[in-house]
Amino acid sequence: MGWGDRLLLGAALFLPPRLTPRRIRGSRHYRTIDQYRFIGWFLAAPVLVFAVFVVSPFAQAFFYSMTDWTGYSAEFTFTGTENYERLWNDAKFWDALRNSLLLLVLAPLITLSLGLFFAFMLNAGGRRRGGQAIAGVAGTRLYKIFYFFPQVLSIAIIAVIWSRIYSPRSGILNEGLRTVGLDSLRQNDWLGGRFAVFCVLAVLCWAFVGFYVVLFSAAMSSIPHEIYEASLLDGATRPVTFFRITLPLTWGTVRTGWIYMGIQALDAFALVSIMVPEHGMDVLPSYLYDKAFRDGQAGYATAVGVVLFAVTLLFAGLMMRLARRERIEL
Repeated sequence: MGWGDRLLLGAALFLPPRLTPRRIRGSRHYRTIDQYRFIGWFLAAPVLVFAVFVVSPFAQAFFYSMTDWTGYSAEFTFTGTENYERLWNDAKFWDALRNSLLLLVLAPLITLSLGLFFAFMLNAGGRRRGGQAIAGVAGTRLYKIFYFFPQVLSIAIIAVIWSRIYSPRSGILNEGLRTVGLDSLRQNDWLGGRFAVFCVLAVLCWAFVGFYVVLFSAAMSSIPHEIYEASLLDGATRPVTFFRITLPLTWGTVRTGWIYMGIQALDAFALVSIMVPEHGMDVLPSYLYDKAFRDGQAGYATAVGVVLFAVTLLFAGLMMRLARRERIEL
């Protein structure tokens, strides 16, 4: 097949059959195109909108990351990889990246572990009653409301509340440590020193664990009780039931939640900007914001954004690859 026929074959995806040359309609490749023509037309508009409003801004970001654009004028000069070379030698960038990676690793691990534990206790951690093979603890519905409550609060409100908790003068944390006789653990600056990233981590876990309790509870409630009954007849304990039945059958939900929580951990901009005093600590989004709007270095900030995009994409890809397991059919 020559180049002319190849072009006609590609155009056949958009042409009605009666306008397609006869020699192209006789090709086996055309039969495949004819089979998927309707799907292609159906998806054309959404793909076009996606390309214009999603792909195009990403492409522009890559371009501006190789310029000295200030963000306040239409003038800029193409500088090639100069911004990326500057990133490589920027100690503050590496500090922000280290903090973001620490949150990326620990926040999903802690939050999802707590979410799985609480969800399992709410669904299968209570005493057997009413002839049921498994039952949740008493007051399950009330516990779900308490766990989910932080989700109805704005992230800005959460940040303000916890900044007061961490206050060195009148914060509940220091006062609580003093009350129980642990004065040696009190800190003069929880959010400005080496504990800042762990304070932000604690708030992240607290804010999102309720969402995963509800999410995992819904996944666990879809597991047939007959499976639990069979495991109990075989003498399985609660830990064995969790690791051999509950976790494998909810693994798809766990994997999705891990990716979602990882992205939330990378996007800790609001918490850091509101809770942490200036220069107390940075994550990649807050460092990007400072460079773009405080220092007027939009080109350099865009390079930071490209790195953040690459980290997010790499994390999602690794999780989809490493957390993949064979589908379990019930």
